[in-house]
Amino acid sequence: MTADGWTEERIPDLSGRTFVVTGATSGLGLVTTRALAARGARVVLAVRDEEKGRRAAAGIAATRPRVDLQVRRVDLADLDSVREFADRMHAEHRRVDVLINNAGVMAPPRTLSPQGHEVQFATNHLGHFALTGLLLELLLAGRDPRVVTVTSVNHRRARLPFADPTGEQGYSPMGFYNTSKLANAIFGCELHRRLSAAASPLRSILAHPGYTATNLQTSTTTPIWRILLGRIGNPLLAQPVDHGAWPQLFAATDPTARPGQLVAPGGPAELRGHPAPGKLSAAATDPDHGRRLWELSEQATGVRFSSLRPSS
Repeated sequence: MTADGWTEERIPDLSGRTFVVTGATSGLGLVTTRALAARGARVVLAVRDEEKGRRAAAGIAATRPRVDLQVRRVDLADLDSVREFADRMHAEHRRVDVLINNAGVMAPPRTLSPQGHEVQFATNHLGHFALTGLLLELLLAGRDPRVVTVTSVNHRRARLPFADPTGEQGYSPMGFYNTSKLANAIFGCELHRRLSAAASPLRSILAHPGYTATNLQTSTTTPIWRILLGRIGNPLLAQPVDHGAWPQLFAATDPTARPGQLVAPGGPAELRGHPAPGKLSAAATDPDHGRRLWELSEQATGVRFSSLRPSS
């Protein structure tokens, strides 16, 4: 990875390539979509609210009239919705070159998904696990195909609650957010192991935005975290959202991005700065954690990555 001083200006020409970006209506997802479209990519905005998605696409098109944008609905917390989205993608596209698993929710009160999973784990991890598996054949047909999964520095302070995955016996809004981000990191690493074992050309790369001012902090429905993160932390400490998107844009487009790597801001504590190699926790890279989470995720979603043989 050679990323000294990297910005979106170094994204290569993306004409003829198809990207799927989850959570593309605002924040990191919107900035990522705008940057990809500006380089000629076809971008599918995978969004929960189609009207917001259409407004986001129209805003991009207003400044760049020839962009190729498609708005498609998916609620990542609802596995039925994920399957409907994937079915439509197979009907409309022959390949997907890059999937960016970007969408996320942060620190709501304890809520269960339609399938009975804790909603942060469902949205941030299980939905993306299922989406990746259901789009796998399209990705394997892609040119320089990649799966970019967005995690957080918070993954380092989490562990997976295998004994109480829904928080029924004890729930902390930020604790379960951190858990979902650890699951993202473990998933990215385990997917890389399985792709490598299958000698697949598909790359699994992780990214995190550092401390970036987005509506993830301001839209949390837990008041104390909305105050601490949105009203206090964002103005004082956070970097602009355009900079926060650099790691995932680098991971999605740069020829030197390495599979199995975490791309992070290169400044102190990985909170801000240009893309650089980031530090994954021991839990994230532990093959046993990878196997256990994979098995749990297959059970919870019913999705099998049938094109890949199991890791050794």
